[in-house]
Amino acid sequence: MANEEDKSDMAHEHDTQAVEKAYRPSPGLAVAVDDPVKNPGLPPHRARITDKDPQANRRAVRTIYTLFYVSVAASIWAVAAYMLFPIEGDNATMSAIRNNNLFIGLGIAFALLAIGIGAIHWSKAIMSDKEFVEERHTTRGSEPTRAAAVKAFADANEESGFGRRKMIRNSLFAALAASIIPGITLFRNLAPNDGKDPVQLLNETMWEKGERLVLDPEGTPVKASDVTLGSAFHIIPESLASLSHSDGYLEEKAKAIVLLVRLLPEQLTESEERKDWSYDGIVAYSKVCTHVGCPVALYEQQTHHLLCPCHQSQFDVSDHAKVVFGPAARPLPQLPITVDDEGYLVAKSGFTEPVGPSFWERH
Repeated sequence: MANEEDKSDMAHEHDTQAVEKAYRPSPGLAVAVDDPVKNPGLPPHRARITDKDPQANRRAVRTIYTLFYVSVAASIWAVAAYMLFPIEGDNATMSAIRNNNLFIGLGIAFALLAIGIGAIHWSKAIMSDKEFVEERHTTRGSEPTRAAAVKAFADANEESGFGRRKMIRNSLFAALAASIIPGITLFRNLAPNDGKDPVQLLNETMWEKGERLVLDPEGTPVKASDVTLGSAFHIIPESLASLSHSDGYLEEKAKAIVLLVRLLPEQLTESEERKDWSYDGIVAYSKVCTHVGCPVALYEQQTHHLLCPCHQSQFDVSDHAKVVFGPAARPLPQLPITVDDEGYLVAKSGFTEPVGPSFWERH
């Protein structure tokens, strides 16, 4: 019995020694106890070629302001392309629109790209790249703090060379200023420029009495019996379907597009003057959002709400398309409709108010 106990103790001692050996640090291995990790400091600074070679520095400076002037030229080209490839009147063909978008887009893209590459090259090759450590300190608005802030700006100006490298600075200002010009130029097409009042233009659509409602873009006339409960149809005037692009198809469609929805007649809340604007629960509203003109095309059958995907304005179809949520300022204009002798849906008249955004002065 004693021999067995001795053997057991020897085995336990052997296992303990094995474990200690396994976890014993190997020779030369440093073991951290209580000593904190020392700050290794910043690595040695490596001078760039532009720091060592004055000619390389001058080449980099020339490259930077050349890129900025390339940006100016690209911005000017974008404006020139707007004039060289017009898309108004008889020039409103698909080829002209494609070329207009392509060359204006290329001009704007190169203008912004040249500014970006020039700014990056400036920071990589010319600006000071010496590393420094900024110690944390408590934030306070004392005079020394203000003086330090002024000094920081002065140091940044000195390190970047912004104040003394006039060619780079002036070319950057020119590039930034020129990059805005194409956008300003494109504002010209936000509304037709034929001398008419914008409110009057948006009050004149191709809808008139007797105009049939047809599907967009097929041009198929719609019967009242085809409009099922809870359905929504994208509608244009029948006369618009035969209009060519050169005759202003896109411009007229942008104003005349309509959404047709059918509800149960008892679900409609209608004022006395609009009792006959719907037909058997079928209502037609302008598809152009009254916020900024996005297409209102998302219909929720359960809530009877129309949703604008751009800024989430919601309109209640069952109650004069009034605004129930979002930034839109007024309800969607309603198109009065009825049926003709053949059962096709037709307009009783045009819109009685301007369609589209509400940011113009309306009378």
